[in-house]
Amino acid sequence: MRSAAELLAAEIRDQGPIPFSRFMETALYHPEHGYYRSPRDPFGTAGDFYTASQLQPVFGRLIAAVMHQRRAELGDPERFIIVEWGAGRGELAEHLTAFHHYALDVGRGSAPPRFEGVVFSNELFDALPVDVVRIQDGVASLMLVGRQDGGFVWTPGPPVPEEWHAYIERVRAIFPPGEELWIELPVRLRDTLAAMAAPLERGFIITIDYGYTEPELIRFPRGTLMSYRRHRAVEDVLRDPGEQDITAHVPFTHLEACAASLGLVSSPLITLTRFLMEAGEPDQFASALAAADEHEALRLRLQLKSLLFGMGETFRCIAFRK
Repeated sequence: MRSAAELLAAEIRDQGPIPFSRFMETALYHPEHGYYRSPRDPFGTAGDFYTASQLQPVFGRLIAAVMHQRRAELGDPERFIIVEWGAGRGELAEHLTAFHHYALDVGRGSAPPRFEGVVFSNELFDALPVDVVRIQDGVASLMLVGRQDGGFVWTPGPPVPEEWHAYIERVRAIFPPGEELWIELPVRLRDTLAAMAAPLERGFIITIDYGYTEPELIRFPRGTLMSYRRHRAVEDVLRDPGEQDITAHVPFTHLEACAASLGLVSSPLITLTRFLMEAGEPDQFASALAAADEHEALRLRLQLKSLLFGMGETFRCIAFRK
């Protein structure tokens, strides 16, 4: 049985260098050998990273509070549905039993054909495959993945497709003239957002993730691609495909533009801290921190602190209304 690395090496040998989006898709999502399809759990202490979903039950209780608020905004429809897009190992399910909850993840689950409610995602868009562009001496080229000395390497490819010229020019204008730049192209973002919106007749798409607005991209002249393994950041995203996570920051400005093109109305981009504060303020976090004893109460307070102050300013939330 061949690994993801062996499959990619064979594809490059047979077809030549491949786009990074193809490399990333195989490394993360191959049905047998992809990182997210492996029997090994990537989350938590024994995995490679944490998400907010691992801070349970506080995170789940606050998300449930958000869903009650959104249902009220829609006039309390009798059949209010939550579709969790990218549900991971399903930590939220037990907190959403008051709703009709559908959990979708790679290779499992599907949304109802038409519904009112919320499509929710947590750290979904940062894991979508991207292509990579290098701008050097004023020339923008796609960077492909090839092979050299038994490993995977970057190799210059063709010019950037015309459909991405305007995006590249906006990004290029942020940086000083002549600077070498590496830029990710979010080639799967709009289609994913469109798939999330398609069955939603009326309601909201709410997503939590980390990323940047276009003016903030000035901090990333070498791009934002990163791998994670055993809770350590790894800069070489071409190393050990299938064995480590690969992420790219979410371009929130582009996400909002895609939403507008799909007829969705964006709310302001806010921090996770503010999002969770708005969820917990009506009862002063009493529901989120309800505990059977003092030991449990302390554990929950620490979870809330980690969410608000550990992750709260790094992660952001945006909602789109349909």
